[in-house]
Amino acid sequence: MGATLSRRNFLAGCGMALCAAGLRAEQPADRPNLVVVFPDQMRAQAMGFMGADRVRTPRLDAFAAEARAFTQAVSNYPVCSPFRAILLSGALPWVSGVTGNCVSTERRRGPELRADLTCWSDVLAQAGYDLCYIGKWHLDAPHRPWVPTANNRGTQKWNEWCPPARRHGFNRWHAYGTYDNHLRPMYWDTDADRDGFRYVDAWGPEHEADRAVAFLREAKGPFALVVSMNPPHTGYALVPDRYKRRYAGLDPTTLATGDYPPAGTPMGDHFRENIGLYLAAVEGVDEQFGRILDALEETGHAKDTVVLFCSDHGCCLGAHGLAAKNNPFEESMRIPCLIRWPGRIAPGRDPGLVDAFDLAPTLLGLLGRPIPAHMVGRDLAPYLLGRAPADLTEPRLYLHLAGGAVADAFPTLPVPLAPDAPTRGVPSGKRGLRGAATKAVFVYDAKAHALGAALWDLAADPHETRNLAAERPDLLAAQRATLKSRLAAIGDPFATLL
Repeated sequence: MGATLSRRNFLAGCGMALCAAGLRAEQPADRPNLVVVFPDQMRAQAMGFMGADRVRTPRLDAFAAEARAFTQAVSNYPVCSPFRAILLSGALPWVSGVTGNCVSTERRRGPELRADLTCWSDVLAQAGYDLCYIGKWHLDAPHRPWVPTANNRGTQKWNEWCPPARRHGFNRWHAYGTYDNHLRPMYWDTDADRDGFRYVDAWGPEHEADRAVAFLREAKGPFALVVSMNPPHTGYALVPDRYKRRYAGLDPTTLATGDYPPAGTPMGDHFRENIGLYLAAVEGVDEQFGRILDALEETGHAKDTVVLFCSDHGCCLGAHGLAAKNNPFEESMRIPCLIRWPGRIAPGRDPGLVDAFDLAPTLLGLLGRPIPAHMVGRDLAPYLLGRAPADLTEPRLYLHLAGGAVADAFPTLPVPLAPDAPTRGVPSGKRGLRGAATKAVFVYDAKAHALGAALWDLAADPHETRNLAAERPDLLAAQRATLKSRLAAIGDPFATLL
């Protein structure tokens, strides 16, 4: 515990000897590789080609020209652990066990991903894939004795080791639960025990790209590589100066469009202090993603590899008076979703409505592997490969399973509960539908036994500044009926409130 590894020493010790890129063996064409890169808290607006945030992302812009770029992709449950469980397992939160962030307290052990639930990585491991996970995991509940890292010293305990039996097929491991010191991150290696973590003197995404490049240079058979970078997650200031300098001195109000409060307010100041740092981290992530793409080319893996770039959720950065995520606004829900398979997936920008639940079955579909029955999303592989059409117009679900009063996070209109709504047994939370032009969200306060609603016209009001729930009761009623049907179909008790 407490050992430190510099980037230079790491490269000398394990990477440079692997420069002979031609040492990989040929692999069967029916077992393509997979690379998934997903930074934490990177909103869809923070990509140059999207024309929203004023950010430099040359590698992502070039990648988008080679990939299918879903410009309306959303995170159904836009907070860290729930998305990660959906990405891996494709299961509903009450099936995966991850109903909220994997955080514990002195009195309560938090949720965690079920060890017995088959994830896409388990399917690939059974098919003989070499699986490597690098970076943030955040799918295990911290437990006593607490791992002695800084983020386990307060009331909430965040960080936890993932034992090999809970790694869902990943046989190579350089990862951590969650830890936000991006300039001195910590990791457990494959064979490390719970006390055997070490710190690294490097920026997290750069170090993780180093590890990814080294893995790609030695990979010989079909492989799956996940690189889960923590930035641009908080702390925003923990980014190398070479990226910060490019945004220093710029007027922060010119760096993003949206509903940002004025200076002198808590969230207005939060936006102005952090938007440049956030975009600096995004630019750094872009550069490190480019290094991974370059390694795929150099090793000859690119044409046989499906590459997915996405994020777990976005970030409000003060918009709507909110600091970050876990809310239904576009800055929180909208995520990057770019999928490339050279010669197999036709590139282009796709406005179809896709979500996190679609990712796991689609990845298995692209790789020609069986899809477990608990994966509730759509297998879009036939659509992506040009073999079948797909209806991508159906609104996507928004979920938040815990906490929240009726007016929490955004103004809502009180609306009547269903006549036969239960008076107990349904936890507080939010559910909604995000369509191409309309978004409706319903909020339940269990203590008050009251329901609130919000309705936005995304076409006329893309920054969601005007709640139309009172003005459009007809549209709200239609959205409510559709949501009730959708939730009942998946066994969500929230349906009984609508």
